[in-house]
Amino acid sequence: MAGPDPKLLARLTQNAVHVLPEGELERKLALGRPLRVKLGIDVTAPDIHIGHAIPLQRMRAFQDEGHVGVLIVGDYTTRIGDPSGRSSERPILSDEDIDRNAKTYLDQASQVIDTGPDRLEVRFNGEWLSELDFAEVVRLTRTITVARLLERDDFAKRFAKQSPISVSELLYPFMQAYDSVAVRADVELGGTDQLYNLLAGREVQQAYGQEPQVALTTPLLLGSDGRKMSASFGNYVGLREAPEEQFGKAMRISDDMLPEYYAFVMERDPPDGDPLEAKLALARFVVERSHGADAATLAEAHFTRVVREGQAPDEVPEIRVAGDGGMVHVPAVLVEHLGVGSTSEARRMIAQGGVKIDGEPLADVDVPAGRLDGALLQAGKRRFARVVVG
Repeated sequence: MAGPDPKLLARLTQNAVHVLPEGELERKLALGRPLRVKLGIDVTAPDIHIGHAIPLQRMRAFQDEGHVGVLIVGDYTTRIGDPSGRSSERPILSDEDIDRNAKTYLDQASQVIDTGPDRLEVRFNGEWLSELDFAEVVRLTRTITVARLLERDDFAKRFAKQSPISVSELLYPFMQAYDSVAVRADVELGGTDQLYNLLAGREVQQAYGQEPQVALTTPLLLGSDGRKMSASFGNYVGLREAPEEQFGKAMRISDDMLPEYYAFVMERDPPDGDPLEAKLALARFVVERSHGADAATLAEAHFTRVVREGQAPDEVPEIRVAGDGGMVHVPAVLVEHLGVGSTSEARRMIAQGGVKIDGEPLADVDVPAGRLDGALLQAGKRRFARVVVG
């Protein structure tokens, strides 16, 4: 029997790092039926970022060839926290935060995948994980040994350093694997940090009498700070962020990261020539995919005016501050109204000349109310506000 078309296989596996076991995807494609292609995303933040879009793009490639995407919103697994690639336990969100984040995910994923009813299933893993009784959990844990769990690189390193590993973290791979059992996955997608979990899914499926899935991993995208793009690190470009924010964040990518962003995000080769023009094209792509061509044009105009030319944006929010005692403490204003992380960070910005009033660098942290009233306050290159005192 002839195998699948090599061009088809290349489209499905573009940018893939692992496709395991070798030859298994080809065998499944030869079955001649729609495959069930699973991707799970934990709801640790309100935004899906452009790094999440990389495996979503692989799901779309399978959908375009007639296969079915199964998007699993990890409302239940988020309550434990995925330990993959982490040196400590992830902080656990409240139920309210998890539920709120979960509601936004499909809308964001729809920017990349086909949401047609015959091409996509959306499932919340609380559907089945919340129904497992203790006897079933014990049965599930019998499918993988402790020694096998400690083969995980992150667990092995933490165990060697005698860093805490909670039992709930050890249970996470079982829960993700049980998702594959619940939806009868043929293929599971994930970043390279998910390889262990994807392979564990094969073992658990086999223990439950199912045909094991193919594990297909994609590269991890780095954020502007050089670390893995992650909601936890705050270094991500969200798929639903405002166009100006997306454009500005994309433009902060370093020149040496452009080839990876072109390959993984745009799925094309970077152009020869000026890196600035290449970066502008990347920023346009990111905004246009989320918000459309008109929004990309406006975001670029905003970036040119505010960042490249150093001018104030056309529209500036108005903020009201108190002027008790005739003075205004500017670091507090920057934290409350302009998104600066802390008063110590605000003080550093002022000391470095990064805070301006009507275009003039601010030297003091306390300013007479009369000087600030009606003035244009600027923090860094991209944050502006018109101040009203009183």
